[in-house]
Amino acid sequence: MTHKEFSAGGVVFKKENGELHIQLILDRYGKVSLAKGKMELGETIEKTALREIEEETGILGSIVSPVDIIAYTYQNPVHGEVNKEVHYYLVEAKGGHLKPQIEEINEVSWYTPKDAWRRQQQSGYRNNDIILRKALSLLGISV
Repeated sequence: MTHKEFSAGGVVFKKENGELHIQLILDRYGKVSLAKGKMELGETIEKTALREIEEETGILGSIVSPVDIIAYTYQNPVHGEVNKEVHYYLVEAKGGHLKPQIEEINEVSWYTPKDAWRRQQQSGYRNNDIILRKALSLLGISV
């Protein structure tokens, strides 16, 4: 029996003075990434995404649309093979204050879409390329 695990997160954006900004985190391994985390009992996948974004980055958001799902398998010492699904959403920042959850991540910042894409290309996880590209495309930006 293969174990199934769900995580959710988002590409968070804000518009300030007509300028678009994309949130990226630097995870504890020093890689550029997106806020995400495991679904808790009784949560919807959307609720997980928003809770994890708030916990990791201090930002309160609202979901604009789904972006995509990344699915992969990994070996867990207890459960053996785990099928993991990570659901990503496009999330608009509505409030809160940018503050990294230092137990989980190293830093969180806002970037212009071009800079965010450049950073993702330089030091992000390859399976996040498609997520960021699709999220930017939903925002009318092609990279």
